[in-house]
Amino acid sequence: MLTKEQACERVHDIVARARTAGADASDAVFAADRSLSVSVRMGALEDVERSESEELGLRVFVGRRSASVSTSDLSSASLDALVERAIAMAREAPEDQWAGLAPESRLMHGAPPHLDLDDGAEVDPPSLKQRALAAEDAARAVAGVTNSEGAGAGASRSIMALATSHGFTGAYGQSSHGLSASVLAGPAGAMERDHASHSARYASMLEAPELVGRRAGERAVARINPAKVQSGAMPVVFDRRVSSGLVGHFLGAIAGAAITRKTSFLLDRLGTQVFAKGVTISDDPHRPRGLRSRPFDGEGLPVLPMKLVDAGMLETWLLDSASARQLNMEPTGHASRGVGGAPGVAPSNLYMEAGHIPPETLVGEISRGILVTELIGQGVNGVTGDYSRGAAGFLIENGEITQPVSEITIAGNLKDMFLALTPANDLEFRFGINAPTLRIDGMTVAGA
Repeated sequence: MLTKEQACERVHDIVARARTAGADASDAVFAADRSLSVSVRMGALEDVERSESEELGLRVFVGRRSASVSTSDLSSASLDALVERAIAMAREAPEDQWAGLAPESRLMHGAPPHLDLDDGAEVDPPSLKQRALAAEDAARAVAGVTNSEGAGAGASRSIMALATSHGFTGAYGQSSHGLSASVLAGPAGAMERDHASHSARYASMLEAPELVGRRAGERAVARINPAKVQSGAMPVVFDRRVSSGLVGHFLGAIAGAAITRKTSFLLDRLGTQVFAKGVTISDDPHRPRGLRSRPFDGEGLPVLPMKLVDAGMLETWLLDSASARQLNMEPTGHASRGVGGAPGVAPSNLYMEAGHIPPETLVGEISRGILVTELIGQGVNGVTGDYSRGAAGFLIENGEITQPVSEITIAGNLKDMFLALTPANDLEFRFGINAPTLRIDGMTVAGA
């Protein structure tokens, strides 16, 4: 794996070549990754995968025209050809009055924050195999589990570097460790499946394989013999496994591209109340060892913790430089990009802050409702906010979680759902986007 200094040299070099060849401006991204994964099933090794990659992407500007190219051939001759091709493409591209690099005055300068994202671990296949076997063994040991779809363990290390022609160069590395198990429970012809997983930057932060496996087995067994549900309007409680999806739909609605194209159900709602007053949504790129922490954004701008929603009020859009120029606003440090193409926007460690009510209380106040633990399909209209998705989970009766349910549909409109949302006090940081258990009253539930 290259060092951060070597990665910076790669992107700095290609940007200099582009300027020499006639580009008015350019930026470049270098990404290198090394990963190893092992999967097992029924106590036997099933697959071992190892991959290593290095890619470099270049974006050039000729006036207001731009083009992006990428390559995995990093020889000097190949890079010269890449630059020539990019500039030729840019000269033929249509003009875009909003295109360009981030404002030079906003670039990050000085030492980046230390986020402790790389544990430097070198994991071997036998160690990963043992993790996966332990997880599957624990899952299969749960009474009622009758089959296994397998378990897997993986580890990776990567480095990302960015350089711009107007003065920014930076890089950071990160490691990742993961573990998962998936099993089936119940008799043949009526089996139910469920899974569990965990990911962390540091191997030392990864949950024990036995805990992950046992959780997968218990979840599968709990789903045996699902009941039918009578259709109607009722409260729906979103388990932490799925509650972050609602925050994801909110993100899509405040992305700069959705606002500039006028394709958001939250258009013209900046500075107004869009959630219940007890809801605050924050983004923290500086979270140590966070799954989406980063020292700078995809355009070289500094990133800072901020509140996207404060006490229900929508405080900001997510803007890269192009969408910010179009809206006559400032970029927010949320630009995100891969090796190819122009930047988009993405959050870092996004989370809905915990409320003050225990999840047991949210459930205990419901005479009849649904606890959702799985969502199926993508029935969400980002323009209107209409929401309709398949779901599975458990019936809530007289304040108690009773029997499993499946093949149901839950529906509503996100504008109404956000305003009716109540967060519990059980926030955990397990994913890139996190939310506590959420309750929304008055949703439409349709049974099979």
